[in-house]
Amino acid sequence: MDEKIIIFDTTLRDGEQSPGASLNVFEKLEIARQLAALNVDVIEAGFPVSSPAQFEAVKRIAGELEVIVAGLARAKEVDIKSAYDALRNAKNPRIHTFSSTSDIHVLGKFGDSKYGATLEEKRKTVLKMSYDAVAFAKTFVQDVEFSAEDAGRTDIGYLADIIEAAIDAGATTVNIPDTTGYNFPQEFGAKIFELKKRVKNIDKAVISVHCHNDLGLAVANSLAAIQNGARQVECTINGIGERAGNASLEEIAMALRVRKDIVNYFTGINISEIYNTSKMVSGFTGIVVQPNKAIVGDNAFAHESGIHQDGMLKNKQTYEIMTPESVGVNKTKIVLGRHSGRHGLKVRLKELGYHLTEEELQKVYNAFVDLADKKKEVFDDDLRVLMGDEIFKTEEYYELEYMHVNAGTNTIPTATVRIKTGEEVIQESSTGDGPVDAVFNAIERALDIKPTVESYSVRSVTSGRQALGESIIRIRSEENSFTGRGTSTDIIEASAKAYLQAINQFLLFANTKVEINENGIALK
Repeated sequence: MDEKIIIFDTTLRDGEQSPGASLNVFEKLEIARQLAALNVDVIEAGFPVSSPAQFEAVKRIAGELEVIVAGLARAKEVDIKSAYDALRNAKNPRIHTFSSTSDIHVLGKFGDSKYGATLEEKRKTVLKMSYDAVAFAKTFVQDVEFSAEDAGRTDIGYLADIIEAAIDAGATTVNIPDTTGYNFPQEFGAKIFELKKRVKNIDKAVISVHCHNDLGLAVANSLAAIQNGARQVECTINGIGERAGNASLEEIAMALRVRKDIVNYFTGINISEIYNTSKMVSGFTGIVVQPNKAIVGDNAFAHESGIHQDGMLKNKQTYEIMTPESVGVNKTKIVLGRHSGRHGLKVRLKELGYHLTEEELQKVYNAFVDLADKKKEVFDDDLRVLMGDEIFKTEEYYELEYMHVNAGTNTIPTATVRIKTGEEVIQESSTGDGPVDAVFNAIERALDIKPTVESYSVRSVTSGRQALGESIIRIRSEENSFTGRGTSTDIIEASAKAYLQAINQFLLFANTKVEINENGIALK
C-alpha cells in the first residue's frame, strides 16, 4: 500500500531568507492562501520572535487557515513563548524548535565555558537544552517539532541520543536537516536508516528531512531519505532559500507522481496549482525562476531541436514525461485591455490564485487601467506585477509623486523629484553619471540620507517593447540590509520607486521597537 509523504512548506520562513526576498505581512498571507490551495500539509509561516512583522504574519496566517501552521523558535523560552502567542488562534498549531548538534556548530555557537569546558560537556548541555525546549513547547501545544541543526554533519551516535531525548520530551516530529547541503544521497539515506535502528522510541515520531542545495543534491537527498524511512519533507516553492536554496517542492511532488512505477509514496499536492504558486512566489519575492528550472521554468516544456519537435508532433510522450497542463501551465494566454471590465479582471485574478476584497479590486483595477493605457495589452505576468505593486506594498513614509529626467549623448544628466511624506512635499534636483544616478542623488538630497547601495538590478518582467521593467535594489545600514522593488514601463521610474521602497523598509525597521513580556510580543 502506498504511503503518504507529508509536505512541510517553508517558503515563508527559510525561503524568505534568500538574499533580497523580503515579504511583507500581506504578501505572506496571500502566498499562504495559495499554499493552502496547493494543499500542502504544513506551512512554516515564519520566525515570530525575530521581528514584529514576522510575528504578525504568523498570527494572521495561523488565524485564517485550516492547514497546520508552524512557527520557528530557538531552544529558548522567550522564542517558544513568542511562537505560541503568534499561533494561539491557530486551528492546528505547531511549534518548531531547534538546536545545533554537529561538533562544528556546538564548538562554534557554544564556545563559552559556561556551556562546558570540553566538547563532551558542551554536547550534554545542548542535549539538555533541546529536551527542555521541547518539554516547554509541549506545555503550549500538542504538535511539537524538533530539528537537529546540521544533522548532516553530526556524529550518528550523538544525533541518535539527542533525537531520542527530544522524542522523550514530547516531540511528535523530528527533523534531520542537511543544513549545509553537504551529504550525498546514499550517505544521507543511510543516516536516516541508521537512526531508525538506533533510536528506541523513533516509532513515536515522524521523521522529517530538510535538505539544502549547496551541491545541487537537495531533491536527491530528500528522495533518498524517503526511501529510508522519512515521511515528512521540508521544501520550498521554486527551491528558494538560504544560499543555494532548499529542496524544491514541485520537483519532489512530481518525481513521486511521475515515477510511481518504482516508488510507493504519494503526496496530497494539488499539482494543477504548481505553476500559479511558482509565479506568485517569484513575483512577490522578485526572485526570477531560471528558464531551465525543472517543472516551472519557461523552458520546461519548450522544444527547439528539429528532431524533438518532429517527435513531439507525432507523439508528445516522445520527449515529455508530464504534460504542461498537469502542473497548471495554461497555453492559452488571457489578454486584457483598456476596455476590459472589473468583472473580467476579478475572474482572471482568481484563476491566477488571488482573492481580493472589493476595495482591493478597485485599487488594482485603477492601476490596471493606467497600465492598459500605456501598453494596450495586459498579460498574466503584468497582473502578477500589479498585485505586488498595488495591493501588498508596505507602509510608506515617502512616496514618489513626480519625477523629471533630462539626459542625452552630450547632456549632463539631471533629475528633479517631488516626494510626498504625509502632508509635506519635498522637491530637489541633482545631476549624476547617468539618469538613474541623477534620480538617486536627487532623492538623497531631498531626504538628507546617504545609504550604502549593495546591489542594483533591472530586468524585464513581461514581454514586448512595452514590457514592464522591474528594478531591485538593496541598501545596507550597519549589519542590516533592506530591499526595495519597483516596476514601471519606464525603468528610471521603476528604479526611483525601488530606491524609495528600500529607504521606507529601513525607516520602518528603525522606528519599530519590540517589547517581549509575559503577555507575549508587542510593538512599542
